[in-house]
Amino acid sequence: MTQSFYDRVAGELSEIDAQGLTKPERIIASRQGPVIQVAGRDVLNFCANNYLGLAGDERVTQAGMAAQAEWGAGTASVRFICGTLEIHKELEAAIAAYLGFEDAILFAAAFDANGGLFEPLLGENDAIVSDSLNHASIIDGVRLCKAKRYRFANSDMDELESRLKEARAAGARDIIIATDGAFSMDGYIAKLDEIRALADKYDALIMVDDCHATGFLGPQGKGSFAHQGVEVDFVTGTFGKALGGAMGGFICAKKSVVELLKQRARPYLFSNALAPAVCGSSLEAIRIAQGAEGDALRTRLSANAHRYRGAMSDAGFILLDGEHPIIPVMLGDAKLAQDFAARALELGVYVIGFSFPVVPRGQARIRTQMSAAHTFDQIDRTVEVFTQAGRELGVI
Repeated sequence: MTQSFYDRVAGELSEIDAQGLTKPERIIASRQGPVIQVAGRDVLNFCANNYLGLAGDERVTQAGMAAQAEWGAGTASVRFICGTLEIHKELEAAIAAYLGFEDAILFAAAFDANGGLFEPLLGENDAIVSDSLNHASIIDGVRLCKAKRYRFANSDMDELESRLKEARAAGARDIIIATDGAFSMDGYIAKLDEIRALADKYDALIMVDDCHATGFLGPQGKGSFAHQGVEVDFVTGTFGKALGGAMGGFICAKKSVVELLKQRARPYLFSNALAPAVCGSSLEAIRIAQGAEGDALRTRLSANAHRYRGAMSDAGFILLDGEHPIIPVMLGDAKLAQDFAARALELGVYVIGFSFPVVPRGQARIRTQMSAAHTFDQIDRTVEVFTQAGRELGVI
């Protein structure tokens, strides 16, 4: 009986591989940055969420090292048992002030932030109306909650209004509209101005996952809601992308909400506190992001995305429309996406093919991502590599 289990696992792995859906993990032997070392050679890196280029920044690195030197490796338990370090409170205050909220709560991962938000706040008399393209962590967080669930097609405001009407007609006590601020697989930015109008009309709250927006979208990089010029009730986010590139998540909200989450959110209560090194690096990244240097980095990031989009379109590739630095190159077939990524790496560009179940079947792609640390020369070279690989594989 035991062997049959392992035979089944092996069979599923073989089937995944036969369908071209295996996701290889390549070993990086250097810091994160626009150029990384893979398999003993330097290659251009165009798949990291390193939006502001701070993941390998020496100031961010040194700030993390200094925090670990002062506070040690960690608390060795959860905060309500072994205590909260001063640097945890400093980071909570810093991210809340940066994004314009009363308070914040930290989590070991952004996945945990979304997993811990809904259950403590909503019950069976409440409702969640969720965008169909929301991140897996939002989907899982909603599943943990007893609230009634509604779903609307990605950024379809007519369907969102219909779901809100249904929730109100069913007698929902409180309603939360849940959406990504920027959808990670497509680079689409949520229509938060229209969502805000509907939320006001139907007396609903708004939750935004801004993992792919905090630090670089909107004034001072405050996120998608600032980019749209609206207020929202809850923002979840990460320190693992633009704000340092390490790990860890947060929820920003009113102080009373944060206090309740600290009493009831299971991922907070039963996971170790965020490591001091992560806190130190994140604090330095926030300092850079919210200042004049952050403005310069955001300007460079936008210019890089504009240059890449234009050159790739001119070369004949199919791109998804948008203004976000996530720029998917659509290929359709899963095996083709894997072959394309492998050939690009051979030619000196590190990218990843995305296929089912990460994206819908038939919508495989290379999700390229711009960074403020990229140069125009690096972008132009990447377009050359894509063009060569595209011609060899019959894409263009």
